[in-house]
Amino acid sequence: MINTSQRTSAPEIMDDFQMEGETLRQTLDEIAGINQLLGGNRITVHGVRQLLQSVPIDKTVSIVDLGCGNGDMLRTLAMNARKEGRTIQFTGVDANRFTIAHAITLSADYPEITYHCTDIFSDEFAEIKYDIVLCTLTLHHFGDAEMRSLLQLLQRNASIGIVINDLHRSKMAYYLFCVFSFMWGLGPMAKEDGRISILRGFKRKELTALAKSLNIVQYTLRWKWAYRYQWIISNL
Repeated sequence: MINTSQRTSAPEIMDDFQMEGETLRQTLDEIAGINQLLGGNRITVHGVRQLLQSVPIDKTVSIVDLGCGNGDMLRTLAMNARKEGRTIQFTGVDANRFTIAHAITLSADYPEITYHCTDIFSDEFAEIKYDIVLCTLTLHHFGDAEMRSLLQLLQRNASIGIVINDLHRSKMAYYLFCVFSFMWGLGPMAKEDGRISILRGFKRKELTALAKSLNIVQYTLRWKWAYRYQWIISNL
């Protein structure tokens, strides 16, 4: 039986920033496909739209995506921005060079997107300013101390706000993923990391406690299908 009372500290295979090769490429693309199929991308898109409601459409906005993977989330947002007539400068950040190279290749038709291989806990990243920052399936990769440090930094450097889209840790989510991964034919790495990701996910009370400890008061926290939390933090 799976115990979801506490977050697991088990590492994911993808946490190895030196990893490269076809297995990683396949897993990145499978994760993007799952987000598209189960509506995960819509959670982030909706969060960005909510933060942009009070921003004039003719204002140029900068959006940074942490742990950008193959860049699918940024390409989705870029297409939406084009349709809405917004000018947005997108930046994808990831600590794995192979992942960044793959994202650059897939985003050749999107000049509004740039990518950087950067450790988000580095002094270099701490100096970067942006309007909106995204954490899509990224926050659960960190321990409690790292999350606190990261959120403090993002609050300081994001002029408009933060959109967090991450996993609800539950037994139901775990077992549903096991069934889905078998039926969908996911590769071994996506299956293993997917199960660990859920066990590294969050309960609502953990996120509200984190917000309280960091004195975050302007936010909304909503449960979304498929077992996700949409946490929108406004800095305006």
